[in-house]
Amino acid sequence: QVQLQESGPGLVKPSETLSLTCSVYGDSVRSGDYYWGWIRQPPGKGLEWIGNVFYGGSTSYSPTLMGRVTISRDASRNQFSLTLTSVTAADTAVYYCVRQKGQGGGVIRWGVVGPGYPSHRLLSDYYYYMDVWGKGTTVAVSS
Repeated sequence: QVQLQESGPGLVKPSETLSLTCSVYGDSVRSGDYYWGWIRQPPGKGLEWIGNVFYGGSTSYSPTLMGRVTISRDASRNQFSLTLTSVTAADTAVYYCVRQKGQGGGVIRWGVVGPGYPSHRLLSDYYYYMDVWGKGTTVAVSS
């Protein structure tokens, strides 16, 4: 049985950096069959996809968070992590780590997002579905 467990601070001050870690049990982040990602749900709102990392280390991010978010994996610890910089109250949410499967017929292209950014995968007509979820961890941004 595959299980995911989030860990990290429950409270972060505005303008600081949020760091969360997801430990994977019963599967490997080295697996080429899945993406490992993060989703959040702000209070009273719907689920928001943050991004994910593939087994080779390539990443995809939500355009609304691009430039503030980094997702990486640590194969030696079988973990993957989320880093979100310059947080505001709008980043208050329950954060879930997930195992994702990609599906669709779209072309996967590569492009440089901007100066100083590595190449990120740009997806067209492509979607992810989540088959394993962590229990979620609540993060509040407040001074």
